[in-house]
Amino acid sequence: MKQLVAFDLDGTLAESKQPLKEEMGEALADLLKVAHVAVISGGDWPQFDKQVASRLPERADRSKLWLMPTTGTKLYTFKDGGWSAVYAELFDDATRAKIKTAFDEALEATGFVPEQVWGERVEDRGSQITFSALGQQAPLEAKEHWDPDFAKRKVIQADLKTRLPGLSINMGGATSIDITREGVDKAYGLKKLRDASGIALDAMMFVGDAIFPGGNDYPAKTLGLDTVRVRDPQETLAVIATVVACQHD
Repeated sequence: MKQLVAFDLDGTLAESKQPLKEEMGEALADLLKVAHVAVISGGDWPQFDKQVASRLPERADRSKLWLMPTTGTKLYTFKDGGWSAVYAELFDDATRAKIKTAFDEALEATGFVPEQVWGERVEDRGSQITFSALGQQAPLEAKEHWDPDFAKRKVIQADLKTRLPGLSINMGGATSIDITREGVDKAYGLKKLRDASGIALDAMMFVGDAIFPGGNDYPAKTLGLDTVRVRDPQETLAVIATVVACQHD
């Protein structure tokens, strides 16, 4: 019996930057009847609100839901009828500037400057700075075709590691690279969740689409959690149905 099921967001619960489909919202409401649920991902709170918080059916028990934007450097819980931040850990200005410069230099050095960009490519999320290769507003189809096997981002990631020693650099979403303080990854976020919730790590399981070395879900595996790698939200629905059935037994 697991007390808490933690999920990645993009590629796991929803398509990249898209709201949860109604079927997923209902599935999470079913899961919240039998366990706590956490969502930990690179997006900031406005993205979480649009994709998850506002998409749950009325019956969902939000008091058992833990939303962790920017890879767990922020935590939001539901009380007194609304969502509020429990904590938020932010970058200083000098580090922000250094990261933004490094992104430009890395793209030029690796030769992966895309022909077309939709919107800003670098998003400052306070506790995390995220690079989206095709821009924040890129259409889903373009994003899915740019780097489906992570090959381009592995090259950019390796270059960034030489420019930004002492920072954590992970691939996420369809075209993103997330930069946080050193040691801040999903393992860090899950340990913060353990402390905030009082639920032991061995009572948690993690579901994500990037549970492989270099993927931003992999730290959950290295932390020792039971993990399930999925290919898409459709597979996640099957995992949730299985967990709900097992927890009822």
